[in-house]
Amino acid sequence: MTETHDAGIVVDDLSFRYPGTDDAVLSGADLEIDPGEFVAVVGGNGSGKTTLCKSFNGIIPHFYEGEIEGQVTVADLDVRTSSVSELSRHVGYVFQEFDNQLVSPTVFEEVAFAPLNYGLEDYRERVSRTLETLDLEGLEDRFVWELSGGQKHLVALAAALSLDPEILVVDEPAAQLDPINARETYDRLARLNRERGKTVVTIEHQTEFIAEYCDHVVLVDDGTVSWKLPVDKALNRLDDLRAQDIHPPQVTRIADRVLDDGDRLPVTLADAITQFTEQASESAVRTDGSAADAQPADRRSEPVISFDDVTHTYQTLRSGTRTVLDDLSLDLYPDDRIALVGSNGAGKSTLLQLITGLETPDTGTVTVDGVDTGTVLPERLADDVVYVHQNPEEMFIDDSVRADVAHYLEDRGYPDGAERVDDVIDFLDLGALQDRDGRLLSVGQQRRASLAIGLATDPSIILLDEPTGSLDLASREEVGRTIDRAGTRVETVVVATHDLELAAAWATRVVVLDDGDVIADGSPEHVFADTGVLERANLHPPQVVRLAAELGLDPAPLTVEAFADRFRADGPSPASIGGDDR
Repeated sequence: MTETHDAGIVVDDLSFRYPGTDDAVLSGADLEIDPGEFVAVVGGNGSGKTTLCKSFNGIIPHFYEGEIEGQVTVADLDVRTSSVSELSRHVGYVFQEFDNQLVSPTVFEEVAFAPLNYGLEDYRERVSRTLETLDLEGLEDRFVWELSGGQKHLVALAAALSLDPEILVVDEPAAQLDPINARETYDRLARLNRERGKTVVTIEHQTEFIAEYCDHVVLVDDGTVSWKLPVDKALNRLDDLRAQDIHPPQVTRIADRVLDDGDRLPVTLADAITQFTEQASESAVRTDGSAADAQPADRRSEPVISFDDVTHTYQTLRSGTRTVLDDLSLDLYPDDRIALVGSNGAGKSTLLQLITGLETPDTGTVTVDGVDTGTVLPERLADDVVYVHQNPEEMFIDDSVRADVAHYLEDRGYPDGAERVDDVIDFLDLGALQDRDGRLLSVGQQRRASLAIGLATDPSIILLDEPTGSLDLASREEVGRTIDRAGTRVETVVVATHDLELAAAWATRVVVLDDGDVIADGSPEHVFADTGVLERANLHPPQVVRLAAELGLDPAPLTVEAFADRFRADGPSPASIGGDDR
């Protein structure tokens, strides 16, 4: 007979210090999560939230050893006296870098890995049942490396579920996924919670998902649990959230600026529509004309980047040739701030790599500053084109940021390397970080330092691949400032992103890719007004755009601040409430 366990979590006065560090990352943390809850754990970088959650499955203290005090009880088991092996039968864990936990060649072997290691004779039934639960039937024989990012994330989730644990911990479920895949992941987590009674704990920065799917929020601050509250109360604690660099949902930020003091702020789009409709009047809303009439700006200059009937394919082991870009034509101009958007697999990263010359088209031509990329080595283009990877830590090879910048300049034979290093360190405000190992910086700092490596050569074009992925508010804002600053130094900036809030607030031009081709190209106002295009590309416009559309604001404002300037409620003018908020 199978022993049943309580699917709850109790943390009692937990403290933990990693080896070689002076300060404890957790200090007297207390927390109770009841069976069947759907809980989001939030906090700024370095707050201790990930360390706290890694104590739930025994990774801390059994894998990451250190000084530990207090007690953690999970599914009736004392974590300190239970093995990771024993705990894994009760706690499934999906890491933020989920690619790193996929260890088998095929989907079937990956999901069967844990049951086989436990000697469970029904491993085939477990695999079949788990894949069916996550709508992954038919992928059993696919190689993991052939899958899209969203499919890989679901396979990692399936592997964590293969032992049918009572508790599931998922670190950043929406990270690295396009909006549709992120929402589908949360839909599945909600179904596991609702229909299978799983206790679900997510570590999350995206509060819009928290508002829609979670029932409680835990705030971790400087190694302690500040509070655990129902989601609507938690997301109304604006001062607490902002102190930890957590952005409340856009509708909450809007309401904070324009609704009457004392109102409970809405945390979901549906609640915001109700509250704003009650307060809006004809005189309160200003209409400035139809966004549908907006057109891309006239071009008087020559393009700096041109795609002319470009087709690019990849060979797959089982499925033959896969077309990533299909007869695509596109011109990019000086002073463009381009947001390249689309679902996972739409071709965004491939398009960036074609600009660098790291890839060359099967047919058609890519021209950069008048040079056909197929006729020169990528090193020739590197003087003019900087490509900042989605994983910036890959660009660091020396023991300090300054040494990394100097290394790339020396490799390219610049005689004034020292002066260029000083210049770019000063330009990007990296003085306090220049002697630190880039691999040990926060992700936001890494993006800034990796950009310094590229900017030191004085390029004219910067390409950034998912620069705000997996970042908290402070890091997102740091990257945003870095992109803005870079744009004053170079001619053209292209950002491939799933972050439509960034696209709406920053870009002068939005290019939408779907099925290997451009299906929309224009100003953010023009593109985000076309719901048909967004639906076709599996994109959701930012909350501020959706709320504005429901209230009849035309064209829809693209930022919280712009909405506040357009909407008038009884009482003070929105312009007098609060500070700037993108």
